[in-house]
Amino acid sequence: MPQPGKSDFEELLSILELSRLDDDVFSGRHPRKNPVRTFGGQLMAQAFTAASRTLDHDLPPSALSVHFIAGGDTAHDIEFHVSRLRDERRFANRRVDAMQNGKLLATALVSYLAGGHGLEHNSKAPAVPDPYTLPTIDDLLVGYEKVVPHFADAMRPIEWRYTNDPAWVMRDKGGRLEQNRVWMTAAGDMPDDPVLHTAAMVYSSDTTVLDSIITTHGLSWGWDRIFAVTINHSVWFHRQVDFSDWVIYSTTSPVAAESRGLGMGHFFNRAGEVVATVVQEGIVKYFPGAAK
Repeated sequence: MPQPGKSDFEELLSILELSRLDDDVFSGRHPRKNPVRTFGGQLMAQAFTAASRTLDHDLPPSALSVHFIAGGDTAHDIEFHVSRLRDERRFANRRVDAMQNGKLLATALVSYLAGGHGLEHNSKAPAVPDPYTLPTIDDLLVGYEKVVPHFADAMRPIEWRYTNDPAWVMRDKGGRLEQNRVWMTAAGDMPDDPVLHTAAMVYSSDTTVLDSIITTHGLSWGWDRIFAVTINHSVWFHRQVDFSDWVIYSTTSPVAAESRGLGMGHFFNRAGEVVATVVQEGIVKYFPGAAK
């Protein structure tokens, strides 16, 4: 059960401490603050952690792909059933089925690869202000608490610093944004465990990736009547993230059609290196004429 008095960051670390029910079966709980359904970032981070705890060798992750099938009930724990698909000295593959009360919520495929040195090149990191010169997310929510109550009341274990106006401020100004760039870091001291650093980034990867779909059209959560739900989410891991330091999450939306939108982006570290690439597809429906 959630423990009172814990900070949001401590809650995140706590829900990533899965209970081992069997060699390849884990149980993960929900935090004390929840949306109506299980937050996708939480489920993905827990699935990734479950897969990583079954490795026979110390291998870095190379990719995670999750397909969401049903919404999770925040009143009940989630079981993560891990299937060991491949185990070699430099390669491993896992499938993780997230189950709740006998219902399949999502299936994740996780691959691990110790590739060694090879060719290297890098997309250019966006030119953005230093995170410490930017307002906090709490600052940006002042005056908008009733517009975006789900954001104002949400658990915030990750510190955010928007380099551009967030959707709700952009919409209030009557603007449009074709990209969103947000500095992120853990809102507390991260343990010396690369699995948890990566899991925290996976958790964070679900927070702003769909924003560019709606901000491209000058729309915002809260101001406009928008229905959005994630269908699938993939992350490619290029370098080990240090989530105790700032990373910039730069996202855009290349396409929206047939009530589906694609958000994609990169995490860059402070050195300007691409740490991870993210692609998320969601059902996004807009109901014009229903704005607040």
